[in-house]
Amino acid sequence: MMTLAELYEAGRKVVIGSLTFAAEDIIRFARDFDPQPFHLDEEGAKQSLFGGLCASGWHTSAGWMQCFVRFWADEARRLAAEGLHAPKLGPSPGFRELKWLKPVYAGDTITYAVTLLEARIVASRPGWRINTILCEGENQHGEAVIRFESKVIELA
Repeated sequence: MMTLAELYEAGRKVVIGSLTFAAEDIIRFARDFDPQPFHLDEEGAKQSLFGGLCASGWHTSAGWMQCFVRFWADEARRLAAEGLHAPKLGPSPGFRELKWLKPVYAGDTITYAVTLLEARIVASRPGWRINTILCEGENQHGEAVIRFESKVIELA
């Protein structure tokens, strides 16, 4: 089984996918998870400091995860076709420095990426690693909209 550090050189940014934020998706997510007026109502959002309907930051974050899960499943299939075993990724013990840098408006397409920053062995768990990754997203204009650092457990 390969390690994440063997697959992806530290510091190399890898695009993991894109997601377009449709108005109806923004409203649906907001209704369930972040019911603030600028996420729920196009007309009301025009009067807000954002000037238009925009996605919840949590929606933007969930979009990163949606793209990563899809990307990782595709990577596992690609590696298997090459006769290789993908690293077994476990849960994340947490993240830090979450920043929503610009609003994501209805119709924006966000392209998400991941960069391996560091991989270290877990002394108390033989074969386990903790990977630190930089998670990012930018809109169709190349403007950064989200950035956070996450940890990902890699299991033996």
